[in-house]
Amino acid sequence: MTTKIIFGTDGWRGTIADTYTFENVRRCAAGFGAYQKKVAPVGSWIVVGYDKRFLSEEFAKAASEVLCGAGFRVYLTQDATPTPVISYSVIDKKAVGAVNITASHNPPIDNGFKVRDQHGGAIDPEGLKEIEALIPDDLSHTKTVPYHTAVQEGLIERFDAAPNYIEHVKTLVDIEKIKDAGLKILVDAMWGNGAGWFPRLLHGGKTEVVEIHNLRNPIFPEMQRPEPIRPNIDAGLKKTTEIHADVLLINDGDADRVGFGDEYGVFINQLQAYGLLAYYLLEVRKERGAIVKTLSTTGMLNKLGKLYGVPVYETGVGFKYVAPKMLETDAMIGGEESGGYAFKGNVPERDGILAGLYFLDMMVSLKKTPSQLLNLLFEKVGAHYYDRIDTQFEGDSAEKIQNILNADPKEIGGFKVLGLNTLDGYQFALEDGGWLLIRFSGTEPIIRVYCETTVQERIPAILNDGLKIAGLK
Repeated sequence: MTTKIIFGTDGWRGTIADTYTFENVRRCAAGFGAYQKKVAPVGSWIVVGYDKRFLSEEFAKAASEVLCGAGFRVYLTQDATPTPVISYSVIDKKAVGAVNITASHNPPIDNGFKVRDQHGGAIDPEGLKEIEALIPDDLSHTKTVPYHTAVQEGLIERFDAAPNYIEHVKTLVDIEKIKDAGLKILVDAMWGNGAGWFPRLLHGGKTEVVEIHNLRNPIFPEMQRPEPIRPNIDAGLKKTTEIHADVLLINDGDADRVGFGDEYGVFINQLQAYGLLAYYLLEVRKERGAIVKTLSTTGMLNKLGKLYGVPVYETGVGFKYVAPKMLETDAMIGGEESGGYAFKGNVPERDGILAGLYFLDMMVSLKKTPSQLLNLLFEKVGAHYYDRIDTQFEGDSAEKIQNILNADPKEIGGFKVLGLNTLDGYQFALEDGGWLLIRFSGTEPIIRVYCETTVQERIPAILNDGLKIAGLK
């Protein structure tokens, strides 16, 4: 039976050896090749990269063979490469797009097929639907060029994406200042593509970089999945205090997301991190420009926008919405609740390496620890707290949606409900300036219940009410 391939936020993900097979990867590549024929000249270059999951390099070769068969040439990374580096390579190599074999933060049994446009950013929802529609049911009419033949004929060129990306990053942040600061930095690479990058960028000065989880291990020990949220980061937070590090930087499996731990081993959540990075650009670097945020991230950005006189645009969840909006508005920063942040001057793509360097530069520039930086942000916009619960569900999502619409709550977590936003999911505005959001994952059978509030002790009650509204309790 033919697998129906549905593209989520960035592309398609599946379970290895179940739906994620070489045949289905080739089908995806055929769909992407057919799409590229509509938007780019045949013979153009496409970048293909991959992560450290099981067989990723072989899946990348299979995709490359199909793209060559479709009439394109392929720059194939010579080893596992962070997603932001692959995205930058699209611009650097003047390619027309990219394919990335990665399941990012998903469990170890999964792999994925991400696609990128000529800007190195996520393809918009209409483009993703078009790619889906062009995926063939079988490979009977799909031409391929065997890998070794394609290499011999110059259709596939292996390349090291690191040097040019590193030179680019050096134009965006003062690496030498961080190297000379004498920080002790712990990096949790989550067994992924970010391993080795911060030591390489920051070696040779007074700053010390210590890495954990920096080998290839596709079962991801000490974590449920390579996603920079608790409990996956607990080992890193513990190590931070054990070695007396000044800060913990955490990259997810493909290094497009980032998380932070403070000097006490306390997690700085993704919404707080986004607020800090925006504050850094506005206050430390004196930059001005639009802020793009998904509706699932922090209201602190709206407050910063008012304080500094910059516009704030809200989108649906996912960089397929954020990236086009960044390009449209020439945004200074764009980001989402998952820990992915993109910056002007770089590609419109989440970059967990550059975000980590910006956070370090903020520490050095303001001469403050991570906990002090968070206090500084709260002094500006007030304290904000966040949490979320992910719950698997079975059956038809339409029934769950109807339960949510029928609930019509007047109060959540003790706060009056001021309104409902259905831009992407169901977001209830609360009287304290916080919110509750219920939405369905675009890649997994999961309902996510999120909240942000200015009263920390109300979080359990808000989330509990959210689970009831979603029919999960």
